[in-house]
This record gives sequence, C-alpha cells and structure tokens, in this order.
Amino acid sequence: MSEAARPWLTIVGIGEDGVAGLGENARAAISAADLVVGGARHLALAAPLIGGRQETWPKPFSLAPVLSRRGEAVCVLASGDPFWHGVGALLAREVPVCEMRVFAGQSAFAMAAQRMGWAMQNVVALSLHGLPVARLRPHLSPGRRILALTSDENGPAEMAALATRHGFGDSALTVLEALGGPAEAIRRTTAASFDLSGLNPLNVVALDVVGSPGAAAMPLSPGLPDDWFAHDGQITKREARALAISALAPLPGEILWDIGAGAGSVAIEWMLRDASLGAFAIEAVPERAARIVQNAEALGVPSLRLVEGRAPEALAGLPPPDAVFVGGGASNPAIIDAALAALRPGGRLVVHAVTLETEAVLLACHARLGGSLTRLEIARASAVGRMHGWRPAMPVTQWVYAGKVAP
Repeated sequence: MSEAARPWLTIVGIGEDGVAGLGENARAAISAADLVVGGARHLALAAPLIGGRQETWPKPFSLAPVLSRRGEAVCVLASGDPFWHGVGALLAREVPVCEMRVFAGQSAFAMAAQRMGWAMQNVVALSLHGLPVARLRPHLSPGRRILALTSDENGPAEMAALATRHGFGDSALTVLEALGGPAEAIRRTTAASFDLSGLNPLNVVALDVVGSPGAAAMPLSPGLPDDWFAHDGQITKREARALAISALAPLPGEILWDIGAGAGSVAIEWMLRDASLGAFAIEAVPERAARIVQNAEALGVPSLRLVEGRAPEALAGLPPPDAVFVGGGASNPAIIDAALAALRPGGRLVVHAVTLETEAVLLACHARLGGSLTRLEIARASAVGRMHGWRPAMPVTQWVYAGKVAP
C-alpha cells in the first residue's frame, strides 16, 4: 500500500451510551486523532477520549474540515452506523475506501427493530431527518411496518397527522427516544389519538399501519385515480397515464422530463415507481405549476422538481433525461426535436396527441424515425336516463421512440 493510500481517516459510529459502547480499536482511534470532527452531541459523548483538536461540522454542512486535513490523523464521529443514512457514504464519495477505517455501531433503525420485535428485512426504514414528512405517504398501506428517523421532537406529531389525514388513524404509533442511552424511553399511542409531549428530539417512530374503511392506500401499479390530483382538466387521464408509464419503462436512478406537465401526474407516477427516480415537470402556466407542487406534496414525492417556463426554451441547462414524456405542446416539432437531442443513449420518448394537428406531427416523426404508434380509445359506462351506456373519451395517439437520434 502506497503512503498516499494509507488509512488516515477513521469513522466511528457512536451511540447514546457514549464511550462505554465503543470497542477498543474505536477508542484508540479517537484518542490518537490529531483532529476529531462531529456534531456537538457526538463530540460531547466522546469527550473523555479526545486528546487532539476538535471541530463541529460547519453550517451549511460541508466536508471541508475533513478533506482539508487529508493525510493527517482525522477521526469523524457519526451516529450508529455511519453508512446508513449517515456521513460515511458522503465521505466515501471523496475519499477512497482504502484511505479510511470504519468502526460502525448499531443504527437507530436496528435498535428500534429490536425494541419492537420486528424482523428488519420486513420493515420499511425511512429517513425523514431534514426531509419533508410527505415522504411517508407512499408507504401507508395496511399491514406495513415503518421505522422513520425524524428531524426533531415535532416529527412524530407530523407523522401522526399525515397518517390520520389519509385514513390510517388507527395505526399503532410508537416513539422510541434516545435509543441506547440513559435517557431511552418508549411511548405508545395511535396516530389519531396522538398527544405525546416533551419528546426527545432524537427519536425514531415505529408505525404499524392500520387502515380504516376507505383509507387511501397507495397502489403499487401506475394509474392513480384522476381525482387524487388537483387539476383543471389538463391531466393525462388514468388509463393513458398507466400506459405512458409502461412505455417510459423506468429503471432505478433514472431521470424523467415531463414536458407540458399539466397536473404533474405522469412525473409523480414515475417517481412513485421507485425512490431512486427523479423527475422534472416543465409547465408554462403558473396556476398549473402551483398545482404540480401541491400534488407532489400530497402524493408523497416532494422532491419532484418544477421548471416553470415554456419548452423548448425552458429545457436549457437541465440534466440529460433517460426518458421524456410530452403531454402538452407536442404540436410544436421543436419540442420533440429538443427532447430527442437531449435523450441519453437508450432513452425513451413517449408523446401523446389528442388533436389532429399534433397527431400529424407524430405521424411525420414515425415516418422519419420509426418507433411505435398506438391508438388508445377508452369508453366509460355512465347513466343514460334510467339505463347505462358507453361514453367514449377522446382518443389518444401514442408515439414511442426508443434510442437516440444521431447528431
């Protein structure tokens, strides 16, 4: 091992029991460090061992205090397991693993699962630390067991309110505070009757989900009911949306552009397929743009990014997409050309047309580039006097192109 690659950085996961819960090697690493970096709470827990200089993380957060001392004996303190929603993964992006040693403790999730008697492999482990509580929404389904790390003492009440609002007020809610330390406490209630006060800011919430009749559980399949979205009629309807998501074929980690997003329904359903997916909703009408933000929050994907502007100009500077959906404005060939030019290799473009003018554009694209054309015709049963009949929706022409146009 070269001198440059020798381990100079040690990451130690420390629990609420402080130095008593650390092994011999972890203790020695803290004592031998020229610099110890961590949060104020972590530094206080390790204080009896620290002999070198100590420094708290800067605000806003930065790895600079560690990276600027590369090659010196530096120790970073973290909570429990540094690689489970912790600083360890951030450091590993900048420091080769051969230059670090890691002494991990138990994660808060692991300790919470043990206290609850829950099998960890069957639990949804969700970090809401510094993140919107709306991220809980997609996981609310009867029988689900959720462990959520909150930001502070207000997090459990926010979770309880969200669960109750969507029909899961009967869910058993347990707040596990300061796990592993002398102040550890466990308090139980239900989401609807939540009235706990004086909670420790360091807490994990265990939610055993129970739904009341009519609870709005989030299905795993695409095609959410249209009335789950706030909209003004400009929305890709349920059946067409499900077929659009199928054609867009999301893969983990991919990015979607939803051009002419309307209510944002396609971008939202794309993101609901997997937590690793990202999306940009491009919308020129301010009122619709505001609804997109509202819908994303309500349906549990608050990280959906809104671009308010008119395509193709509004597309400038966005990260290259793996998939593009054009639901509005496709009558302008320049939008389709811009989308094709931006697609990553192997990317997918899906365009829906409901007008003859836009359909003509898609026919020309198909003649020039290939791909597939599909006509979607949906009819719904509705009352006709005292009887029922079929009322057809406007037909949709779907063009799907997979690949990348050569420059």
